Amino acid sequence: MDSILCDELLQEIFRRLPPPSNAAVSLVCKRWLYLLRSSTTSLSLSFIQPPFTPQLSSFLRFHPYLSAVSVTLTENTIDSSDHILFSVASSCRNLKYLKFLNGPVSPLTLLSLSNSCPNLVSLAVTLFRPLSFLWLAPFKSLKQLSIYSAGNLNSRELDYVDFYGSCDTSELNLESLLLTGIQSGDKGVGFLWRNCKKVRTLKLKSCEGVGDQGSFFGFIQCLEGLEKVELRSCRTIVDGVLLKLAESCGMLNSLLLYDGGSKEGLLHFLTQSKCCSNLQNLDLRLPLDLDNNHLTAIAENLVSLRSLRLQSCCLVTGEGLKNLGKNAMGDGLEELVLINCDVVERESGLLATVGQDLKRLRKLDLSFHDMLVDKELISMLVSCNNLNEFKVRGCKKLTNLAMVSLAKCCKKLESVDVMNCSGIEAQAVELFVLNSPKLRLLRVEENKVSDVARTWASNKYIEIVA
Repeated sequence: MDSILCDELLQEIFRRLPPPSNAAVSLVCKRWLYLLRSSTTSLSLSFIQPPFTPQLSSFLRFHPYLSAVSVTLTENTIDSSDHILFSVASSCRNLKYLKFLNGPVSPLTLLSLSNSCPNLVSLAVTLFRPLSFLWLAPFKSLKQLSIYSAGNLNSRELDYVDFYGSCDTSELNLESLLLTGIQSGDKGVGFLWRNCKKVRTLKLKSCEGVGDQGSFFGFIQCLEGLEKVELRSCRTIVDGVLLKLAESCGMLNSLLLYDGGSKEGLLHFLTQSKCCSNLQNLDLRLPLDLDNNHLTAIAENLVSLRSLRLQSCCLVTGEGLKNLGKNAMGDGLEELVLINCDVVERESGLLATVGQDLKRLRKLDLSFHDMLVDKELISMLVSCNNLNEFKVRGCKKLTNLAMVSLAKCCKKLESVDVMNCSGIEAQAVELFVLNSPKLRLLRVEENKVSDVARTWASNKYIEIVA
């Protein structure tokens, strides 16, 4: 059989195998080992301590067609990080996606990376402070950049920053930018804001500022063309960013806001923003900063909203959620996520009312509600006949009856997550697999999948993920 199959066919088979099978394939024979390495385009490497550089380079050269590499290094010394990054760059000339985390790297090493991997499209790295981004200029193909800031540079690296500090370059081609840990005194960030006019996605995480005072004007200009913004744990700057977004960003269609801000700042954005008519996706995790006033503003102003995600919102009541469905916005809402929002368990009949008003829902996520019972869920499912994605992970009081009703009411389901639902048993999972004509993905504990259910899933091309 081995001699009948040509190399190209074997490689295509290898690409379709699940990752756990790779180890077994490599042990069959030398030919299979060589073909497996030649067909591998993505690798994820994790080191507890820095590896021996020549051995790493030799290993990577066995995989000539790598386009995506992820490296995690526990010991975050700059010398060891530089050596590893240099090995990756010199051994993977076709690299397009590189994630190099935990180990801070120097600007000089990043400059050498631009020469070795000119086709790099996505880069994630950790940098020492003070931050400098002048090394970005040679990366002409780079579209996505993720920066994680660490401690302070030594004197050798400070000389590099000072030497190039007065330089400037032409506009960068970045379209997506993630910055973590930026402080108000970081001077180097101004270079990014001045030269990133093509950025459409901006993500800020654990940031106390957007750079020094001279960087602020460039930051405001960068906001104008944004389509997607994510702010995670940026409490000190959230209100200011939302204010500027409301004033100057008319193209925004997606906003994520986690753990930060004030009630007044968010309310101002929802009522006064230029982008209200365009905003389609809103994702909020604000335990103490979101109430019914915000939900009313969402219902009245975000007429194009398609996806609403709320997590751990303690101050929201049933009246606020009902307003969403009563408003015209409810006719267009296709995704509703209520994760760990105690109002779902606190107010009886709420889900039934919401389900009747939001009949166009395609995706529903009610995960991590310990006290959610069958009766409340079923009363909603009766009205949600168009669902194709459904999640109730961690809802421990749901039973087999909920699965039976789900199969009966929602014939269009393609993806279902019932992980950690202790009341749902193997028999119900088996019947659900049999009676779900369009199901393609089911997430459930392995011990709840019987041999019969696994056979049916295989015959119906359903993937079961434990």
